[in-house]
Amino acid sequence: MSPEPEHPEENKLPLVAGGRRTPLLQLPGLLFIGLYMVGLSAMVTVRVVVHHAHPLYLVLSVLFLIAGFGLVQLFRWAWSLTLAAVFLPMSYCLWLMLRHAMPYEVGFVQILLNLLLFLYLVRTEVRAALR
Repeated sequence: MSPEPEHPEENKLPLVAGGRRTPLLQLPGLLFIGLYMVGLSAMVTVRVVVHHAHPLYLVLSVLFLIAGFGLVQLFRWAWSLTLAAVFLPMSYCLWLMLRHAMPYEVGFVQILLNLLLFLYLVRTEVRAALR
């Protein structure tokens, strides 16, 4: 029989190069949300470049980009920024749907995706993983 480890919680986090343990590998949703924020930033930038949005929207694009990269680095301030960045498109899609400027099918999918990301971010395991 092999001896039991003194601290069984040490084996919960996977090892990475250098022997350090990281919660990012345990919570792959954070990586997905970070990539989603980068993609959202790219979409806003494209809308500004093709003149479908006001150039002031580039400020949102930069904030989305900062939130995505900060969340992958597990910064607590990036978690707060990402919560706001996920809530903003969700409420904007709802507003567009109510004004009949967006098809209901597209709006519901975007609202549902952003709501799921928001609910994932407010989990205690996610908040505990941030520094």
